[in-house]
Amino acid sequence: MEFLCIGLSHRTAPLGVRERLALPETRQVELLQRLAQSPNEAFLVSTCNRVELYLAAPDMNRVRESARDELQQLGGPEALEHLYEHRGEDALVHLFRVAASLDSMVLGEAQILGQVKEAFEKGQGVGAVRGELTRVCAAAFGCAKRVRTETAIGRAATSMASAAVSLASKVFDGLKDKTVLLVGAGEMAELAARHLKQAGATKLLVANRTLARAEALAAEVGATARPYEELFTLLAAADVVVCSTASPVPIFTKENVGAVGKARKHRTLFMVDLAVPRDIAPEVGELDWVHAYDVDDIQKFVAENAAARAEEAQKAGVLVAQEVARFVRDRAVRNGVPVLAQLRQRGEAIARAEVERTLATMGDGLTDKQRKSVEAMARAIVNKLLHEPTAKLRAVGPEHEANRLAGAAAELFGLEEASPSTGTAGPNVVANGGKG
Repeated sequence: MEFLCIGLSHRTAPLGVRERLALPETRQVELLQRLAQSPNEAFLVSTCNRVELYLAAPDMNRVRESARDELQQLGGPEALEHLYEHRGEDALVHLFRVAASLDSMVLGEAQILGQVKEAFEKGQGVGAVRGELTRVCAAAFGCAKRVRTETAIGRAATSMASAAVSLASKVFDGLKDKTVLLVGAGEMAELAARHLKQAGATKLLVANRTLARAEALAAEVGATARPYEELFTLLAAADVVVCSTASPVPIFTKENVGAVGKARKHRTLFMVDLAVPRDIAPEVGELDWVHAYDVDDIQKFVAENAAARAEEAQKAGVLVAQEVARFVRDRAVRNGVPVLAQLRQRGEAIARAEVERTLATMGDGLTDKQRKSVEAMARAIVNKLLHEPTAKLRAVGPEHEANRLAGAAAELFGLEEASPSTGTAGPNVVANGGKG
């Protein structure tokens, strides 16, 4: 099986392109089911900053073309201009870095690991992740945990939500007496609410299309839930608005925000949009009494703090390299084990046959002790002959080297024909071609 990551992120694509690829969950499931027809596997990481397909397939060229077609249909021809691809071991490195938050807009933020885990579980849930990607993700999650444990990158990090709150605090020189309206009641809203509380905000309002969810979040963070139908009444009274809904179209436009300007006497309004697709239309920022920011604006803000985390990121990068190397080595050994088993079975079978033939020609001339000595000698010859190839296959580093050796052993000892019936690796090991 070969690995491929194909997608785009805040590093390569503008927000407008990322918005077009932000799929509702039902369409994500349909996409995975088309791409992950057995034996292929796939899962999709879709956040406000990235849309990435992770694929495992024995014939990756065909799957790659299908993935590109799917992404082009969703995002238009422009999307292809912003796509990147990581193949083989490079795909593993990228996934491990993403899970460890080394590729995040906010370096070291913790939220991305949960998002990758959620994407993996969704893939499992619809049958698109069955085995190979399970092992890959388990290793990536373990790597992310090690990075957070052994470096200070997480302690020094700010999340998108905390960065947005910091920006609001700067605009108003504090939030203590400000009315804050949270639009949406998901994980990002919860995170923002907690940072707002820490920043001194005391009057938090939550509006969500599902009132029960708004009430649950309000109870959790010490806010007040309000019916979604009151949204623009609440907007007239708010100083700060934090949006993080899953709406496919903007909730706030220049027209409907502008309409509340008179009611609030054009008092300064800070609006930050943490959603992709955007909840706040870009034109809202043209109102001179509105400070409107989207996720790309937040990226510029947090970039100012990136230098402080650069050293920890370097340490984390070393850990990622170590963990990817370990995974590749373990996978190589795993791929070589079936060949080793076949090789040993073949050697032992030949030894048994030769011992029986030899003993038969000698009749009853040997004592039991002598017969056992002959059998022991045959086993010892097999063990000594197989010791070196066994050690080589278990100790190899790069995966392509393990595959090459396993393939050579299978060919030299005539093991190819046995593999289909036994389900062990023979020609397939060679066919992998060492791709990671």
